[in-house]
Order: sequence, then structure tokens, then C-alpha cells
Amino acid sequence: MSVARSSGRASLPGSRASRRGLPPGFGVLWTTVAVDLLGFGIVIPLLPLYAHRLGARPASVGLLLAAFSAAQFVSAPLLGRLSDRVGRKPLLIVSLVGTAGASLLTGAAGSLWLLLVARVLDGASGGSVAVAQASATDLVGPEDRTRVFGLLGAAYGVGFVIGPAIGGLAALGGPRVPFFVAAAIAAVNAGVAIRRLPETRPASGSGPNGTASDRARGEMRRTVRAIAVPAVVTVALVGSFSAFETTFALFGQRRLGFSLSDIGAVFAIVGVVAVVVQGGLVRPLAARLGEAGCLRIGLVAESLGLVLLPTAHGRMDLVVPLLLVTVGQSLSTPALNALVVARVGADLRGTALGAQQGFSALARIIGPVLGGVSFELLGVGAPFVGGGLVVAGALVYSLVMRVNMKSGSRMVVEPGPIGYR
Repeated sequence: MSVARSSGRASLPGSRASRRGLPPGFGVLWTTVAVDLLGFGIVIPLLPLYAHRLGARPASVGLLLAAFSAAQFVSAPLLGRLSDRVGRKPLLIVSLVGTAGASLLTGAAGSLWLLLVARVLDGASGGSVAVAQASATDLVGPEDRTRVFGLLGAAYGVGFVIGPAIGGLAALGGPRVPFFVAAAIAAVNAGVAIRRLPETRPASGSGPNGTASDRARGEMRRTVRAIAVPAVVTVALVGSFSAFETTFALFGQRRLGFSLSDIGAVFAIVGVVAVVVQGGLVRPLAARLGEAGCLRIGLVAESLGLVLLPTAHGRMDLVVPLLLVTVGQSLSTPALNALVVARVGADLRGTALGAQQGFSALARIIGPVLGGVSFELLGVGAPFVGGGLVVAGALVYSLVMRVNMKSGSRMVVEPGPIGYR
């Protein structure tokens, strides 16, 4: 029985009680996501050095990192759609078990090909983020969607801030120990989820008439219409930010003489700012301006921050650009997800968010490649200026194209700002 149906009058989506506080079950879901990302934060910073010990060249390391996103690109839409059919909880548990197995296989890997298999398995399991997002939106009304997406984003930030510290301490016991720790964390998380995680998928209605293939085609058309405009913005936004993440360490080292510890400290601060913005600023801003307004402010901030970043020639010069980039990304992402959910019915939340996450994974493949190439061929500031211009283009596109909802979930695309009349 879903929480939304069993929690009583006080937790009905859209009720005053649900707006005052978090709905029952969300705390368990948030903790599940945070702990999942904690393990991810342990693995990622150490993976390049670990792969190098197995004989990986820089190109091979890049392939390993891309394999994760490629697997997620394929798995996220599938997991999202399955969650609409069989429920959120089973998919989340399977994904946590897959993450535990992938981390265990990473730590036990004695060859590069086995390490590649582990990364593909981990990426496929990582597609569960869309399922967690769908589960969260099942619990709240439309006015709280941006808020819960922001809180889930804060959970990701917590994992990325704390995970590397745990991984660094675990590495004192040996190069394989951090991966075994990540596996243990995921396994325990799966056990807790089995006992405490609620099933939130709304009860299925009678559904449309017609054959299964007809319904599948209808669902696909509805999903494509729903995410068409947000998908373009997502690829531009996530791709530009991924290019920034990939090349900032090189920029800091070459332009500012940063050490590895300096770069780690910068990204830790970025993570903390992201947690604060998504956990505290997103809700009041979305309540005042709506998801579309929140998105536009985020796109403006990130575009401006990226363009300003190459002007930094001292450490203090980084403060304003990095703050703008982080705040922009932290505002834009939950707003985009909320816009996607608003464009589909409850029966397609997982499908739409899975497709949205798939486009994010695609952007994380394209962005680092283009960022690295532009850094090498055009100069140290090229990835940031180029990314800023791409984000500005996404802003203009979002203002030109508007997706309006008519007759339930039937969509049309018209000129105008992204949002609703």
C-alpha cells in the first residue's frame, strides 16, 4: 500500500499539512538516496588512480568514466518506465543491490576488462535516480515538487562531500578497501530499504483501451511531447557543467598553480554551496517565481559564471564565478525536473524522469569530450566560455519555445517562454 494512500488526511498531496512539512516516507527516501550517493562519492575520486594501478592509460580511464554514463543513458529510461508498471520500491532495491555488486566487483577486479564490466553495472544501477525522483513526487502536490527535487539534490551534494573523505580514510587500509566499504554501505542500504522504504506509486486506473502496443506507442508520444523542450535545455546545462567539472582542475593547475588538495577543497566548497541552495533557497524562490522563473534565474547565473571564470587570475577572483555557476546549476536542475513531471500524468512520472535522466547521462558523455578538446585546442578558458554561451542559448530557447498543457496530458508546442499559461 502506498504512503500516499495510507498516511491519512494530513499527508494528502497539496494539503496544508503536506506543505508545512515533509510527507511521511520522504525522510527514508532521502536517506536512501544520500547513502547511495555516499558510496558513489567514495568510488569516483579514487577510480582513475585505481585503474592506473591496473595498467590503464589516460584514454582507458576516460573510457571507464564514460562507460558509467553510457550505461545510465540506456538504463535510466528503462528503470523509470518499469517503475511506472511494477512500483518504485522493487526497482530501487534492485538498483542498490546492483550498486553493491558493482562496488564489490570493482574492488576485486584484477584486470581492466573486469573493471569496465563493474563500471557498466554501476552505471546501469545508477539509473535508479529517476525512480527515486518519481517516488518523491508521488508523495507531494504540484506546489512542492521543486522543493523535493531540491532536497534530493541536497542529498546528492551530501554524498559527494562526505564520500571522498570516507574514501580517503579507507584507502589507508589499501587501494581496494574503499570499494569494499562502498559495497558494504550499498548492501546495508538495500537491507534498510527492504524494511523501511515505502511503495509510493499511485494506484493504476482503468487506463486507456486498446492493445498493449497501442498503449506503449501512446505513452511514448506523450513522453516525447512532455520532455522535448526540457531535454534540450538539460543537455545544454548538464553538458556545459560536465565540461566545467572535467577541465577546472587543469585550469586551476595551469592558471593558478592549484595542487590536488586545493582542487579537492574547491569542489568540497562547491558541494556545500549546492547543498545549501538546493536545501534552502529553491523552495522560496520556486514558490515566488514558479519552476520556469527559477529555471531562468539559474540559467542566467550559470551562463554568467562560466563566462566570467576565465577572467580569474587569482584565487579570490574565483569566488564570484564559482558561486554563480554553483547557484545556477543548483536552481536549474530541480526546476527542470519539476517542469518535466508537471507535463505528464501520474502514470508516466517514472518514464518521463527516466528519459530526462537519460539525456543527462548523454550530456555527461558529450560535455567532458568537448570540454577536453576545446581546452587543448582553443585555450584554458575555452570550455567555460563555450559552456556559458551554450547555456545562454538554452535560456533563449526556453524563452522562445513554450510547452502548454491542454486536456490533461496532451501537449502542444507554441512560441513563448517555457511554462504554462
